[in-house]
Amino acid sequence: MIDLLSFAKKHFEKKLPFVVFSKPNLDKIVGLFQKNDELYSVENFEESGFVFASFDGNRQVLIPENQSEIKITDFVFEENNSNNFPVLENEKGKEAFENLVQKGIDAIRNGSFQKVVLSRKEIVAIEDFDFAVIFERLLQTYPTAFKYCWFHPKVGMWIGATPEQLLKSDGLKINTVALAGTQKVEENKDVIWGEKEIEEQEFVTDFIVDNLKDIASELSISKPYTLKAGAILHIKTDIEAVLKPENNLKKVLEILHPTPAVCGLPKPVSREFILRNEGYDREFYSGFLGELNKAFVTSETKSDLFVNLRCMQVKENEAHLYIGCGVTKDSVPEKEFVETANKALTMKRILL
Repeated sequence: MIDLLSFAKKHFEKKLPFVVFSKPNLDKIVGLFQKNDELYSVENFEESGFVFASFDGNRQVLIPENQSEIKITDFVFEENNSNNFPVLENEKGKEAFENLVQKGIDAIRNGSFQKVVLSRKEIVAIEDFDFAVIFERLLQTYPTAFKYCWFHPKVGMWIGATPEQLLKSDGLKINTVALAGTQKVEENKDVIWGEKEIEEQEFVTDFIVDNLKDIASELSISKPYTLKAGAILHIKTDIEAVLKPENNLKKVLEILHPTPAVCGLPKPVSREFILRNEGYDREFYSGFLGELNKAFVTSETKSDLFVNLRCMQVKENEAHLYIGCGVTKDSVPEKEFVETANKALTMKRILL
């Protein structure tokens, strides 16, 4: 691992694009190190490499396999079950975000849409930032997440540990998940989900199933269950489909992204509400990223894509943390702000 991260630091010093990542529950790190500084884009999702796509879908940056040096190494996970870590109180922007959430609630109650996912950005000062150290902390802290550090000199650096898979694709077979609802882990306490969280997760499940059934010949859905992601819990449903022969990965992504888990429902009006009211550019937050048409550890022709949540953008001496929450008619603005504060701890924990 040390050799691969040292190679990444030298690549960064040359201002060349790269990504290092580790998939959930695996003890492998994969690195793609682009040999030039070109800004490649995905054209038809038949390319192979690592894709990094924005929330609005207008930017789908590719680190191509055929333009990169590939390195794979093992790492040893040192188990640490502690959920105790410092809490950085930061209520800056609290009132503005609660006003935004209330605006979303009012729009839902007026019949504009059923759900909207609203987000905010929190800026944390950082000194002597070392992405290799931060990435190693991610590996040890969030074994069940998709951990990554992505850099392109013409875009910037992003780092994250996301719990949410967008989809796996193996030919005509795809697997995806519906993930929503949030609460903190409390040791020795039964997990009880409220009506708001259950409804929010059902919106996501129904959206995915309703949109896949027209292009799939087979479809199976699991029962909802609780997923632990670091110190946070979510409700999760697994969905598996076999596509009809005339469909492909590009078609599926056009349907799924962005899902109600990061946008809302119905998608067009909730997305318009977000773009009109959030007051900042999400950029690659709540977009998607991952292996495109290549499982690098096994060399199989498969895609494995994740939603870019629990992430930060590194800008000089600042870490820009992106956090959001699902808003329904039963949302309480103050509780939604607390939810975003809890989610922000995912990145703050590894910055300390």
